[in-house]
Amino acid sequence: MPITVKLRYLRIAPRKVRLVADLIRGKSVEQAQTILNFTVKKAVLPLAKLLKSGIAAAKEILEQTPENLYISKITVDQGPTLKRWRARARGRAAEIQKKTSHITLTLDIVKGAPKKVVKKPKPTVVKKEEKVAKPEKKPTPRLARPEKEIRKPSFVKGLKRIFRRKAF
Repeated sequence: MPITVKLRYLRIAPRKVRLVADLIRGKSVEQAQTILNFTVKKAVLPLAKLLKSGIAAAKEILEQTPENLYISKITVDQGPTLKRWRARARGRAAEIQKKTSHITLTLDIVKGAPKKVVKKPKPTVVKKEEKVAKPEKKPTPRLARPEKEIRKPSFVKGLKRIFRRKAF
């Protein structure tokens, strides 16, 4: 049973995201994480986060470890385009298209892999301890700070200097 995770409305053009998505398509999850760690592209961070989310879902739903998973399908589709305008010469306007992406990532179990079941930790019961009465602390009086001397501004005889320019 494959696990599908989606990331919608990513503010990166799909053309740029597909460059990174093509690198990890068909790879095992561990290989894909390594590739994403060493790729220098803006789309790497959202894809790595999506992959991490898919691994967590696989652990929870399929009870599989990342060693048994691979990326069976990854698609990058175009989302809605935000249209903006920029002023150009002679009173004209040029359209700026800010494209968005929808990414769908499907993780599946490797065929012939031994079924390693993730052991879920047992919830621990915390025993309530009796509160020991602590001796009350007396508030310490705040020490008054010594007052600072207020200096009078020194004036030069003649013109008061306002600007830093030499010629006035």
